Amino acid sequence: MRGPGLIITADDFGLHRSVNRAVELAHRDGVLAAASLMVGAPAAADAVARARACPRLRVGLHLVLADGRPVLPPAAIPDLVDGDGRFGAQTGAAMAREGTRFFCLPRVRRQLADEIRAQFEAFAATGLVLDHVNAHKHFHLHPTVLGLIVDIGRSFGLRAVRLPREAGLPLWLRPWLALQRARLAAAGIAHNDYLVGMRRSGRFDTAALLQALHGLPRSGIGELYVHPALESGAAIAPSMRGYRHADEFAALVSPRVAWACDCLRAQGFRFGGFGDLAAPKPPTAPATSLAPSSR
Repeated sequence: MRGPGLIITADDFGLHRSVNRAVELAHRDGVLAAASLMVGAPAAADAVARARACPRLRVGLHLVLADGRPVLPPAAIPDLVDGDGRFGAQTGAAMAREGTRFFCLPRVRRQLADEIRAQFEAFAATGLVLDHVNAHKHFHLHPTVLGLIVDIGRSFGLRAVRLPREAGLPLWLRPWLALQRARLAAAGIAHNDYLVGMRRSGRFDTAALLQALHGLPRSGIGELYVHPALESGAAIAPSMRGYRHADEFAALVSPRVAWACDCLRAQGFRFGGFGDLAAPKPPTAPATSLAPSSR
């Protein structure tokens, strides 16, 4: 284990101008170090402009393969989108069905690869340095999705991927997490050692954030991820009705949280993005494709 270190990341950068403004303020006036950009989201251009104005903000790619719109025209990926041209999967059961299709159907897998490449290309076109990659709703836990991310991401400077490994998660997730960790190590791709935020997703108010900071392990690189915005719930997205975005933003700029982070620094914690804390390691095996063949 490395560290101790902590990466504080905001997801859904680009989803809404309210999210973007919160990310900017939480970085400038609070403890936010990184953000994960949805390149095809409605407010992506505004997010990129704000990121360029915040050169110390570490920005990664938040791949959207569920509950959102693709970068490619729907006609180019008809097997991935619904009649409205959206990735329709929102629930775990729907994502499991989509994941089965990714694995079993070469036609679907080719379209998936095309969309993932298009999102990497869209990020590269921003001119921002790629700090990390993760996927909306943690879809990169799927072996086919992860394999395509690693294979395609190499030519776009991929260096780090989120490992959604949080204490207390269901036992059935452990084999998937172990597989992801082994594949990233084999490819020489950096990752965090543990995650904080999945079980409190959308409900990370100041009290919860202080509790999380107090309970951090004293070794290893952790990632704490949040969903800040100046507005909350359905004002940001229909699928986020129960999210308390504004409370999460308030936590990031709370003086109490800033003080808690200063205390952690005094104890030897380092803060930053993946590029600052989680350096890639040499591959443990020759690099090979991690995705099933599309033939």
